Amino acid sequence: MLRPIRTLAAAAAALALVSACNSASNGSSPGEPGAAGNSRGVTAGTIKVGGIVSMTSASGYSKKDTDLGAKARYLRANAEGGINGRKIEYLGAEDDGQDPGKNMAAARKLVQQDKVFAVAPMSSVTFSGADFLEQEKVPTFGWGTLPSFCGPKYVYGFNGCLVPSPGGTLNQTWPEGIGQLLGGAQGKSVAVIANDSDAGKFGIRTFQQGFAAAGFKVAYAKASVPATAVPSDWSAYVKDILASDDGKAPDAVVSVMQTPNNIGLFTALKRSGYQGLLSDPTDYDPGLLAKEATRQALDGVHVLLQFQPFESADPKMARFKADVKAAAGGQDVPLSMHTLTGYMSADLFVSIAQKAGKELTVESFQAAAQGFSDTGTLVGDRAEPKGQKDSFGCGALVQLRGGAYEVSVPFSCRQPVPFK
Repeated sequence: MLRPIRTLAAAAAALALVSACNSASNGSSPGEPGAAGNSRGVTAGTIKVGGIVSMTSASGYSKKDTDLGAKARYLRANAEGGINGRKIEYLGAEDDGQDPGKNMAAARKLVQQDKVFAVAPMSSVTFSGADFLEQEKVPTFGWGTLPSFCGPKYVYGFNGCLVPSPGGTLNQTWPEGIGQLLGGAQGKSVAVIANDSDAGKFGIRTFQQGFAAAGFKVAYAKASVPATAVPSDWSAYVKDILASDDGKAPDAVVSVMQTPNNIGLFTALKRSGYQGLLSDPTDYDPGLLAKEATRQALDGVHVLLQFQPFESADPKMARFKADVKAAAGGQDVPLSMHTLTGYMSADLFVSIAQKAGKELTVESFQAAAQGFSDTGTLVGDRAEPKGQKDSFGCGALVQLRGGAYEVSVPFSCRQPVPFK
């Protein structure tokens, strides 16, 4: 665990938990010495942040790179003078092990014991601490792939809300991008499969609507794969998928699952002779290329991104890479979508906090967020509070081919569709 950043040379990172206070009357505890107002975690010269990340899990899946990405962004913020003169103290990311109980415990520790101002990023498939953080008025930032990022006042997705409630909108990058690869969606069918979990069920509900809106026939849409363990036998799932389009195989199979499940499913589909398009939103990670078996399992798969691909020539991508290298002690490290998740979660927090001005309190932060907008970021144009109801509508697709990623659908912003 890294210690708090107190100088330009130290790295500041990941999840910013803006904690409001313990007072029953106003939700805030007295500020630390020198703090502006009564905002916990803020002193005259520092802002304390922390993170919650699934560093470990029962399946072996890890989002640990999220921590490095956040550190990289906070380190640059400190090098540029901090946030309106205050340096960011990073306490490190708590590991929730993808366990709901640990996620809640991590949130309580950061607020009640560490007394952070914000949590950025929060990166896990479980977010049981969401209601607690909202109740405590803690600005919290992460990837908006869970329902908890859609609606609460103090929780922000770095690319908006991706699993909206009725009245919100759906990001159409994935269905329209796959339609583009197939030469159009009309007359084409798709199978969507997910884990049997809250996140998986929401994924099925949202993407089923999104693919239908793009013109696809949704031949199969089930959150049926156990969430606690990777199946050893995928034959039953493959059999159902391959007969789902009126007895025929669908034109595309879309997995809303993590890497271990995707490897098992896609390997089984390929062995069955399936020739259609395969896609998921997870497997954009150079680290996956280290093993021959993994490269083969994922070869040809199109991966959904909701940010500029690392292969982009955009100057902001070059700055991201330089920031990560600096945070890694000058070492070139493999980049993953988790790295960028941490970076952009921290970036949104820093950007709103800068706008809040010198007198930083939870109230001034929230006021700044209500009218916040910027353009041309690595996730496109951003705006709040729009992002707490809708996605920012941008993304790309990359394909793993011959041991390297290639951009298959360039980054662009598409018109979202209503979520019902």
